[in-house]
Amino acid sequence: MSYSGGQDGVPPRPAEEFAAAPPRIPRAALDGVRTRRIIAVCLDFILVSTLSALIFFGLLFLSFGMTAILLPPIFPLVAFFYNGLTVSGWRMATPGMRLMDLEMRTMAGERTPFINAAVHAVLFYVTTLLPPLLLLSFITSDKRCLHDILADVIVLRRSAPPAWPTAGGAN
Repeated sequence: MSYSGGQDGVPPRPAEEFAAAPPRIPRAALDGVRTRRIIAVCLDFILVSTLSALIFFGLLFLSFGMTAILLPPIFPLVAFFYNGLTVSGWRMATPGMRLMDLEMRTMAGERTPFINAAVHAVLFYVTTLLPPLLLLSFITSDKRCLHDILADVIVLRRSAPPAWPTAGGAN
């Protein structure tokens, strides 16, 4: 016995079982996001560089110079945890993003988990090695870059009306 539309005798699943696409993002939530993100990245880069330098010299001092060879990868480690911890926190943004009135969410509208936020940072630094990949944000309607798409996140204006229904159901 076979069902029409199914494969290998398995009936097709009803449309309700499939995850609904996220609602359309309000234009106000995306206004000026690219420019604000560029400034936020510059501010965060300065902050991560400062933190990395402090940790580097602190560890260099504490080890009497013995770990100078092992410390160069300190910047990627600091950037990984800096982005992961700040974006997955209750403010949903790095300090640079907060100054620029931005926040990061998953495409489902939820708070970004640590691993997504940290992977997003790694993907961003890899993407900066190939700058033309950053131009993807001019093509996508929601201004997402390749590293945003791969990490399944979106950056929105914090002060804009919410793009997803809140817990109370109001929009």
